[in-house]
Amino acid sequence: MDKKTYTITVQNNEKCFNNRADQHLLEGVEKSKSKTVTVGCRGGGCGVCKIRVLAGEFNCKVMSRDHISMEEEAEGIVLACRAYPESDLTIEPAEPAFLKMLKKKQRITE
Repeated sequence: MDKKTYTITVQNNEKCFNNRADQHLLEGVEKSKSKTVTVGCRGGGCGVCKIRVLAGEFNCKVMSRDHISMEEEAEGIVLACRAYPESDLTIEPAEPAFLKMLKKKQRITE
């Protein structure tokens, strides 16, 4: 197990937390109690922990295309529960698809 620790900076939030290389980013968020990323199933099945990596290197385990499209992944959008840091990172929470749909529905009914 890799014990190397990286600093994860949350853009526009001025919060940072440390994350070991052998733990996914969502686990680091939870351990830091920073509440900067929405927590769901913790296994990639719900898609609510969607983030955008703005800077740094990371490794990602397989993600469901129901939640992350190939285009999104190419833009650095990943599930925090499936992403492992390989350097210091700058991230920002990305809006989960179901919230986007709810907002669209709200605009239509207004």
